[in-house]
Amino acid sequence: MKRSQINTPKFWLKVIFLLASVLILIAVFQKLSINISFSNLLQSTLLWIKMLGVIGAIAFIAIYNLATVLFVPASLLTLGGGAIYGVVWGSIYVFVAATLGAIFAFLIGRYFARGWVNEKIRNNMTFQAIDAAVESDGFKIVLLTRLSPIFPFNMLNYVFGVTRVSLRDYILGSIGMIPATIMYVYLGSLIGDVAQLGTQLTNIISNPHTQTAQLTIKIVGLVATLAVTIQVSRLANRILASKL
Repeated sequence: MKRSQINTPKFWLKVIFLLASVLILIAVFQKLSINISFSNLLQSTLLWIKMLGVIGAIAFIAIYNLATVLFVPASLLTLGGGAIYGVVWGSIYVFVAATLGAIFAFLIGRYFARGWVNEKIRNNMTFQAIDAAVESDGFKIVLLTRLSPIFPFNMLNYVFGVTRVSLRDYILGSIGMIPATIMYVYLGSLIGDVAQLGTQLTNIISNPHTQTAQLTIKIVGLVATLAVTIQVSRLANRILASKL
């Protein structure tokens, strides 16, 4: 398929239609009460990874990458990383996996959708200003959005891909994932047993010690959300003013 064909609204309408069809099929399967538990599937995968030993870390990272690209919530995988590898190595593996997955999704967005986005914002000064703002202060904006729980991780990877933020700033800004990564890995390490992830998670979250960590992450996330909103608005307004 030619790139010119990919960067057309008709192509993306087909993609959206395909995704919608998949979602409808999933909903139908659920209505028919087919006993497929996604969490059980992930738990089985984590148990398999654990049995692989040293090679399991490579499998864990690869599966995490795939989950990130396919919009699969990676929270259970992150908890599983803590349960299998502990806080230190679990945090390292999860951060590496999440960063690589984020890069893959970013590149997909950059090379398959950027041209179409350029066409759409060509005559929209506001969107152009926001795009330029992200480009001019990319590291700070990526960092703040990674710290904020308001912005969905998987979607954000593709969103940044269609902006003008540099790959370098995007990768460096990914360090903003570290606090939340460590917290979830820590929660997983407290559970210890991969098979108990679903049943023990509620007890771990309600633990007073872990609640303090969760509150801290939420406060940091709130501050980051406000900061990134102010930063983008300020830069965009400045760029708009310079063009008027």
